[in-house]
Order: sequence, then structure tokens, then C-alpha cells
Amino acid sequence: MTTRLYHHSVFAEHLTGPGHPERPERMGAVYAALEAECFQHLDRAEAPEASLEAIYRCHPEAYVRKVATAIPQDGLVRVDGDTIVSPKSFSAAFRAVGAAVAAVDDVMSKEADNVFVAARPPGHHAETAVAMGFCLFNNAAISARHAQAVHGLERVAIVDWDVHHGNGTQQIFWSDPSVLYCSTHQMPLYPGTGAKDETGAGNIVNAPLAAGDGGEILREAFQTRILPALRAFEPELVIVSAGFDGHYRDPLGSLRLTEGDFDWATAELMEIADRYAGGRLVSLLEGGYDLQGLAVSTAAHVKRLMTG
Repeated sequence: MTTRLYHHSVFAEHLTGPGHPERPERMGAVYAALEAECFQHLDRAEAPEASLEAIYRCHPEAYVRKVATAIPQDGLVRVDGDTIVSPKSFSAAFRAVGAAVAAVDDVMSKEADNVFVAARPPGHHAETAVAMGFCLFNNAAISARHAQAVHGLERVAIVDWDVHHGNGTQQIFWSDPSVLYCSTHQMPLYPGTGAKDETGAGNIVNAPLAAGDGGEILREAFQTRILPALRAFEPELVIVSAGFDGHYRDPLGSLRLTEGDFDWATAELMEIADRYAGGRLVSLLEGGYDLQGLAVSTAAHVKRLMTG
């Protein structure tokens, strides 16, 4: 089984200022974890830049220009209460999107069985024309639209296990039954969306968890809500918004998940991909703010992608 890793040095050059949880050191923790001997056969590639055409499938040109003009020549600029940009932020965001799109191309062409994109800034909070929650462009949504527009897929599933609900992904696909969005997340918690009764066009499946919930409750949510929805949908591609801030060490959430829970969830989604999508699975890093929790969770996730 071939697993490709997309990486780039510019992801560590997106600066967010002292004390900000979405910090460059996250990339160092992920890349160091994936240097272990068990990852020697990981196929590594530098993240390419995205095309504007790909981004425009989810974000209007005026919004992209607004983000571009917010980027400072030096120093830091706050584009919302939580989201900070610096001189290399636009380049990092462009390559995060580019890697997500390239990952879809890789699995569609069978250059790789699955792909993990280790990039920042994350994307799942970015709405059609709103940057928020550390996110500028919605990497998962753009990659799903690319799969449809370029590869002709009719059914794409996005599964999001970040501790925070992916309000942006939900908003973009709210009325589009060709994309299934499934999410486990802590509620109540930022951004305040993700209730069970938020169902869109019947294509939105939210399985909220409560503070203190651990792996047993996560697995129940998958087994009773998310996996049945995926089986009924029969996706031709599975995209994972892989946030690891549900780990018990993470400072921004209160779930009690372990790296073993992420390993289990990965295996379940690989089984869905094998059954319906020819094994095609693309995983995109979202949150994860305790460096040790992020490192061990990423390692467990990618090891499972490599071994099945």
C-alpha cells in the first residue's frame, strides 16, 4: 500500500504570534513524528501551489482578493478574533489547498492508495466568504469540488473528527446532496454549530459529543450515525478532516480521546473507502494543539493509512 505525505517548509512560516495555539511548532511535531523508522517507506512530496480556479469553486474571487490584501508586508494582522496572518500566510494557505487538490489527483490516478496532507493553516472553519477559526480557505471543501469538477465524481464524503465542528464545510455543502458531510465534535464548543438537527439537504450528519467523552462514546457515534450514513451514501472518495484536538492532552477541547481512537476511526474509514471508493482516501490535517498529543495521534493515523 502506497501512502503519500505532502509537506512544505512554508507551512512553518505562517506566523501567528506568541501564545497562539495554531503555531508553526505544530509542523515540527508532525514532521518529527513521521521521521520514525516505521515511516521510512512513506512517499514524501512537496505541496504544490493551488490554482485560483480550484479555490474559486468554493470561495468567490472577491473573497480571495480580500484575503490576499489582508496579508501584511511584515508583522501580524488579525483578520478575525482568532485568525492571524503574516507575510507568508497566503503562500502557506495556497500550498495547503494545492496539496489537498493534488492528493485527490494522486488517489484518482492510483499514484497513491491514500494521502495525508500535513499542512497549515487548517481549513474546515472557512465559510464561502468568511475567514475564521484559524482558517482562510476550506481545504476539504475545495478538494471535494475538485474531485467532482475534474474527475467527474458524483458522490464525495467528508468525515470530520476535529474537536470543533466544521461549520465552514457544513455551510458550503448545506444544500448539496452530492457531498455527504459527517462530523463528530464536542458540543457546546466553538463555533457553536453542529447540532443533530442540522441536516442540510439530508446530507449533513452531526454526531456531537459531550465534554469528558472518550473513545467508547466516539466509537458509538461512528457505529450508530456516521458509518451507516456512509454505507447508505456509497462514496466514490472519502476525505478526512483529521483534527487531533480531541486528544485528552489538548488544551482547546475536553474530550478524552487517545491515539488508539484515531487509529480505530482511520481503519473504519479505510474499510468504507475500500468497499465503495476503490480505497481512495485523502486525509487533511486540521486541529491538534498539544504537540505531544498531535505527534502521537498523527503517527497512529498515518501508520494505519500505510498498513491498512
